[in-house]
Amino acid sequence: MLFFPFSIRFYRLVAYATIAYATICSIRLLVITLENMGNSEKSSYIEKHESIGRDISHLFKSINIYISKELEPYGIGSGQFPFFMRLLHHDGVNQETLANLLKYDKATITRSVNKLEKKGYVVRKRDPADKRAYCVYLTDKGRSMQSLLFSISSNISEVLLRGFNAEEKEMFFSLIEKAARNMASENQIRKASNE
Repeated sequence: MLFFPFSIRFYRLVAYATIAYATICSIRLLVITLENMGNSEKSSYIEKHESIGRDISHLFKSINIYISKELEPYGIGSGQFPFFMRLLHHDGVNQETLANLLKYDKATITRSVNKLEKKGYVVRKRDPADKRAYCVYLTDKGRSMQSLLFSISSNISEVLLRGFNAEEKEMFFSLIEKAARNMASENQIRKASNE
């Protein structure tokens, strides 16, 4: 069984796996296919297979369906999974820091934390460093979810990397991180140009 330490790098694997997996598969398939085609066939093939986004979207949905089914008995969904994972590593973090760590907007953080709080998995307390902010802490009920959440993460990783050799796994990690940085950078550029 493949096992990774449950760090920010591992969480990024799950969060960004959709990008890297689809990118690797699409690029490899495209290169191999195009090498064996004539010019007219290439043009037709590219039109038919031009969207990596479709594959990324499909993989993202598949991962979320898997997570949702696993968490359904506990009254939470795939949307709360990243918050739980982050809090298992950084319990007591303030909501703004949580938003920055997960790259979510404050409204999304608030909705997810509200749901986890309503279900008894977390509590919010005033941030001692900033009385206007709240820190989020796992309750005993929340901490009791650790083995289940780690198991879900491990299973997703095992499924995603099934059939990959060591070199492909390292390339997978590298491409995930690179693609994520590229998109984050592009989004920051666009955000800055709109301000």
